Amino acid sequence: MQREAIYQRLKAKYGFDEFRPGQYEVISDLLAGEDVLAVLPTGTGKSLIYQLVGSLLPGLVVVISPLISLMQDQVARLNYQGEKQVAALTSQLDFGTRKSVLRQLPQLKFLFISPEMLKQPRVLAALQQTTISLLVIDEAHCISTWGPDFRPDYLSLGTLKQAIGNPLTLMLTATATAKVRQDIVTQLQVPAAKQVVYSVNRPNIYLAVEQVASEADKRERLQQLVLAVKRPSIVYFSSKRQTDLIAEWLRSTTHLRVAAYHAGLTAENRFKIQQQFMAGELDVICATSAFGMGIDKADIRQVIHYHLPTNLADYVQEIGRAGRDGQPALAVLLYAPGDEQLVRNLNNLTAASPAEIQLDQQRFQQSQVAETDLSLVLQYYWTHGYSVEQVTTQFESRQRAKEAELAQLLTYVQAKTCRRAVLMAYFNEPAPDHTPRCCQLSGEPLPLAQLGLTASKAQSQAATIPWQQILAQLFLQNS
Repeated sequence: MQREAIYQRLKAKYGFDEFRPGQYEVISDLLAGEDVLAVLPTGTGKSLIYQLVGSLLPGLVVVISPLISLMQDQVARLNYQGEKQVAALTSQLDFGTRKSVLRQLPQLKFLFISPEMLKQPRVLAALQQTTISLLVIDEAHCISTWGPDFRPDYLSLGTLKQAIGNPLTLMLTATATAKVRQDIVTQLQVPAAKQVVYSVNRPNIYLAVEQVASEADKRERLQQLVLAVKRPSIVYFSSKRQTDLIAEWLRSTTHLRVAAYHAGLTAENRFKIQQQFMAGELDVICATSAFGMGIDKADIRQVIHYHLPTNLADYVQEIGRAGRDGQPALAVLLYAPGDEQLVRNLNNLTAASPAEIQLDQQRFQQSQVAETDLSLVLQYYWTHGYSVEQVTTQFESRQRAKEAELAQLLTYVQAKTCRRAVLMAYFNEPAPDHTPRCCQLSGEPLPLAQLGLTASKAQSQAATIPWQQILAQLFLQNS
C-alpha cells in the first residue's frame, strides 16, 4: 500500500497528521506481509498500529492479551472511539455469552482473548472457520517472563498460531532485552520476523531512588512527594491490600483526590476510575501493575514505586507512563532495607522443588490432580509429554533468571553513579552523557524547582489536613 494512502487513513480515521516513532515503519511492514516484532517505548501508541492495519485488511484481528482487566479496558476504549464490532472472550463470561461471541466472529473486527482461552477446542474450531487478517501478541514479553512457570500456555502460542492458519503476526512490547526478543520469535516460530526496536530511553523522565529507614519513613516520604510534585501521579504497589490501605491513608491525611486501582475491583469500577483519571478528576492513583497497560494520559508528572518492581524491564514500562507529553517528569523508587525480600517472596510463589515436581507428576498419572496454582501450571507440562527432569530444569533456570534480574534491579537501586547508565546497560544500549536533568546521584536532593516540577503554593498549602481535623472527623464518624 502506498505511503499516501496510509497517511490518509491515519487522518480520516484517527485525526492525526503524523505517526509516532515506529508506528509507520511497523504498519508498512505488516501491510507488505511481514511478521513484525515491535519493541516501542511506552506511550508510542502501539494499539493504533493494529487498529489501523485491521481497518485496511479484510477479516478479524485477534489480540492475545495477558489480563482480563486489560482486555475489558481495551474493548471499552475501542467502544468509546466508536468501534462496535469488538469483543473480549474471557473466563468471566458465562457459557451462553461465550457461544454468542463465537457465533458473531464473522461480524467482529477485533477479538481480545487470552492464550488459555485460545486453546479451548470450541474457540479454536470457531477461529479456524473465520478469516483472520492479523494475530497480535500484546505484551509479548510475557512469553519469556510468564511462560515457563506462571502462564505456560504462552509457550503454546506458536502451535496455536499454526492451528488457526498461521496468520500475519504482530508481536508488541515496550521493553525486551535481546534474550527476550529471541524467546519471543522462537516460541512463536517466526525466526524471520522483522524486528523494529526503539530505545527505551526517555530523557525527559528524571530518575531517582529515595532510601528510607522504615515503613513509617516510606509513608511520610510518599506523602511529601505527592504533595510537593506537580500532579497527577501514579504510585505502584505489589499488593492489592497495600494499594487500598495507602490510598485510604492518603485520602485521610491530605486534600488530594486519591483512588485505588487493582484487579480486585469490578470492571465497572476500574473503568470509572480510569475515566476520572483521564479527565483530570483524580490527583493520585494508587495501583498494582494492573493499571497502566493501555493507558495513554500525556500529562502524568510523577510515577512512584512504593514497592520494588520485579525487574528493570517492568520498571521501565511502568515509569514510561509519565511525561508522555515530552515535558519533565519524575520517577522515584522508594527503598527501605530488606524490600528485596518481598520480590523474592513473590518469585517463590512460582517456584517448585524437584520433590514437588516429582510428586505432582505421580498424582497426575493417578488422576489425582491438585487444584493448586502450582499443580495447574505443571499440568501443562504433563499433558505435553515433558519429563520430571525437563520440568525441573525449566523451573530451576527460571528461578536463577529471576534472582539475576533482582540483582540487576538492586544494582540500579544502590548505584552511586548515573542510574540511567545502569538502565541502558541492562538493555545493551549506550549510555548518554550524565547531566543534572538526567538522574539523582547518591546523596543529592531532588531538583524539583530546576525541573519545573514543584507543585504550586496553593496546591501545597491546601493539601495537608491538620491532625486535629482528622481527629475531629474520626470522633464525628464514631458518635
